[in-house]
Amino acid sequence: MMRQYELVERVAAYNPQVDEDLLNRAYVYAMQKHGSQKRDSGDPYFSHPLEVAAILTDLKLDDASVAVGLLHDTIEDTSATRDEISAVFGERIAKLVDGLTKIKQLDLLSREARQAENLRKLLLAVSDDVRVLLVKLADRLHNMRTIEFVKPEKRGRIAEETMEIYAPLAGRMGMQGLRDELEDCAFRVLNPDAYETITEKLAELSEQTDRAVETIMTDLTARLSDGGLKAEIKGRQKRPHSIFSKMQRKSIGFEQLSDIFGFRVLVETCDDCYAALGIVHTAWPMVPGRFKDYISTPKQNEYRSLHTTIIGPEKQRAELQIRTHDMDALAEYGIAAHPLYKDEVIGDHDLLARESKAYAWLRQTVEHIAQGDAPEEFLEHTKLELFQDQVFCFTPKGRLIALPRGATAIDFAYAVHTDVGDTCIGAKVNGKLTPLIQPLENGDEVEIVRSEAQRPPPAWESIVVTGKARAAIRRATRSHVREQYSGLGGHILQRAFETAGREYRQDLLTSILGTFSHTDVGDLLAAVGRGDIAADAVIKAIYPDFTTDRKQGRTAWRPEEGWFAAARASLKFKLPGANKKTNGEALPLRGLDQNMPVRFSPEGGAVPGDRIVGIMTPGEGVTIFPIQSPSLIAFEDEPDRWIDVRWDIDAESREQYPTRIHVSALNEPGSLAAIATIIGGSDANIDNLRMLRRAPDFTEMEIDLEVWDLKHLNRIVQDLRSKSIISNAVRVNG
Repeated sequence: MMRQYELVERVAAYNPQVDEDLLNRAYVYAMQKHGSQKRDSGDPYFSHPLEVAAILTDLKLDDASVAVGLLHDTIEDTSATRDEISAVFGERIAKLVDGLTKIKQLDLLSREARQAENLRKLLLAVSDDVRVLLVKLADRLHNMRTIEFVKPEKRGRIAEETMEIYAPLAGRMGMQGLRDELEDCAFRVLNPDAYETITEKLAELSEQTDRAVETIMTDLTARLSDGGLKAEIKGRQKRPHSIFSKMQRKSIGFEQLSDIFGFRVLVETCDDCYAALGIVHTAWPMVPGRFKDYISTPKQNEYRSLHTTIIGPEKQRAELQIRTHDMDALAEYGIAAHPLYKDEVIGDHDLLARESKAYAWLRQTVEHIAQGDAPEEFLEHTKLELFQDQVFCFTPKGRLIALPRGATAIDFAYAVHTDVGDTCIGAKVNGKLTPLIQPLENGDEVEIVRSEAQRPPPAWESIVVTGKARAAIRRATRSHVREQYSGLGGHILQRAFETAGREYRQDLLTSILGTFSHTDVGDLLAAVGRGDIAADAVIKAIYPDFTTDRKQGRTAWRPEEGWFAAARASLKFKLPGANKKTNGEALPLRGLDQNMPVRFSPEGGAVPGDRIVGIMTPGEGVTIFPIQSPSLIAFEDEPDRWIDVRWDIDAESREQYPTRIHVSALNEPGSLAAIATIIGGSDANIDNLRMLRRAPDFTEMEIDLEVWDLKHLNRIVQDLRSKSIISNAVRVNG
């Protein structure tokens, strides 16, 4: 643990006029007040405020800030009072400690219904003196460095709070170094597997690229020196959370990242920055679209630098940041790097507004907050501009949900709870029904409309922007498809066992799970449904005396006829509105969605009213063909792939089915429009149209349609044939 004189020496290293008496008194007072208190790690509690003070010395803050770092928990956690601290250290110190005590009492993530008001109070507390924010961030940083000692049930909440509130706040104040460490600490807690994987890959990559990095630094130093510039060059490595965020944002792998290693070029003046840029771009080709000038147009937090990416020595991509030493200090420490925050005029708000755009912005935001008494007015005025790379939205009960910019109501639903996302069918944003894919804005109040019958469509995965939503959608899709394959596998086995004259019960499957390397009956059934495991292999595993005659392409229990004939003979089907009682001999086909392991023939499809048969394709499911399809001939020698299926559709069903027609039409103006009018007027939908052959007088085309049933299709074909411009119209049976 750091001693008094060591703390004084740290401050004296950057402030020769250090107030030793103030620091010594604060050190002794805090140590006495915390006394025998222990942290979760078992260390003396005083070690925490001492480490906070050390972090503040790293930021080179004034004596008062360091003293407040030592005292920041005394009112909250000891017998000390504000009046006592005011008497011992003065009103200025007491005010800062009291401000931190108010923030300490806020619990931004556990009081869901009060989060808007809590955030409002946080900003109001910071606005009175920016050092409140600096000490609070240092306090949070040390807590995150030692978070492994916190109880597991609290760890996740603290890490989420850090990622959603404190890290963006540090970034908004320009304190990028502190933000990076806060994000990495929180990332390690919230996603330990990803953190470990990326850290390992970074270590491996560092070993592989050491020589290339050294070559680039040497070459770059020589060229800048030859150009008359005095430059300091630093290599830097992208942080794990930054890498993870970019991989998610751009949907790319680790190996596709080109800016994991970069270089910082520090020069003396602003003119030298542009001179260095000219030397770099003259020596090496730049990567188009990768140049940004934040010197002429600084970021809102006052960040200034030139960014460019070049193809350097050995064809290595290298990202360069070119800036002055002062710009570099501001980039790393933000408002903490400003000399104004290290002297006695810190309370002069007018001067602050002139000197620091970041803090002036914060005060302006807080002034808007103060215009209203209710959290709703706070949101109306501010739109939570604090988090420029995030949007903050609210549930109807006031819970604050932080999301990446560009997030949709689907992301919001999954952020509330996975079950809410899985059952989401719509959203009301600020009281109005809004498309689920519409990006949300800061301050939106979002109400999710749910249905227990809903399952998340796989297409949502390409819409959402949060990893949590994407993972949940994938998981739900896999689960749903597994259920359907499992059900299909159960039907296949039941039919196969009946045909073989053997008893079928699911409990019989338990004894053979090890044979097929499965631990769950559902997984085994799904494997059968996918075609990965043949039904006769399952029968053989349960009944070793069972045999099949493979040479003849037919099973031993049906020697008298081929499967093609058997499929025709035993096929059952139903038209819409027909009696729905079944005899169990064929698989019911109710309707298809994009999750189902059942699809229609790509060459002509099938519609209710057709006699149909299914063909199993391993790993893909069942493909449905009309019984008259010539494509079925190709499968006649593969009996295990044939599945008997039938239509089983509700009369009220509003689902259309795919089919294809071949049309020959006269080459006359408006003929194509007439065909489209006939089809559209018949309540059908055109999916695709292909011109097959165009002669001087006739054009042949294929049209993919969606129709209700066979009667509907036949009516469309007859309507087309009745037109004088059409010489022929027939259905295509693929």
